[in-house]
Amino acid sequence: MIIFPCAKINLGLNIISRRKDGYHNIETVFYPIPLTDALEVKLMHDDFPSPYPIDLKITGNAVDCNEHDNLVVRAYNLLADDYHLPRVHAHLCKRIPSQAGLGGGSSDAAFMIRLLDERFRLNLGIAEMERYAARLGADCPFFITAEPSFATGIGEQLAPVDTPRHNLRGYWLVIVKPPIAVSTAAAYSEIAPRQPEKSCRDIVRQPIDTWRDQLVNDFERPIFKKHPELEELKNNLYRLGAAYASMTGSGSALYGIFRETPPDDIKSLCPNNDKDYYIATMKL
Repeated sequence: MIIFPCAKINLGLNIISRRKDGYHNIETVFYPIPLTDALEVKLMHDDFPSPYPIDLKITGNAVDCNEHDNLVVRAYNLLADDYHLPRVHAHLCKRIPSQAGLGGGSSDAAFMIRLLDERFRLNLGIAEMERYAARLGADCPFFITAEPSFATGIGEQLAPVDTPRHNLRGYWLVIVKPPIAVSTAAAYSEIAPRQPEKSCRDIVRQPIDTWRDQLVNDFERPIFKKHPELEELKNNLYRLGAAYASMTGSGSALYGIFRETPPDDIKSLCPNNDKDYYIATMKL
């Protein structure tokens, strides 16, 4: 059985307050995009010589973690603590760039929960799957339904957003991921939490023409200060005709939303055809 974990972008991201547990309360709109990994699960034969109940093979993009620490394996083990699961082979083909703010690892974990629930008829239901997913990561619950959502708390409290999908239907999306590593912890340390003048949930209900001046990712200020080339990429997305451009999550990926097919010179965002840059164009 195969399933396709999707990526997400953040439409606005506001750091509201620091919590007693050291985390931060946020407000953001998670929006699913048609950039996916592929995840397949097959039963493991009784004679297969594996000391582990799940055998994971990863292809595609490199993943910088031990196989047994991968969120796909952790999702399996989490459910196996409460349900009798057979031994399985899992194949994860990575296409979503890592450390980009696109939620690829979180999506893989949540979709693994969905796949196991369907494949082995666990009958968990959406709310129960979201509770399991929250134990693996703050943004994991979003990917259980992968519907546009207004997220609060540390990102695990979700409410429907009824208009962004309609607003963006037919638009084009450009994703640019430069070879830059961003420290989320360092970025948080330079942010003074505040309540925004207007919630991102309300802003995304407005025409996209109003987003540029109102829809803000609070991580941009400290991260652009340290990595000015990211701010230049955002400005270049606007130069090429984006109706709205932003960094997603804590980066380092940026995106531009275009009304029409992006121009041919979109590849100019990649300096000197640097192969370490990732650029993808897709229709929403």
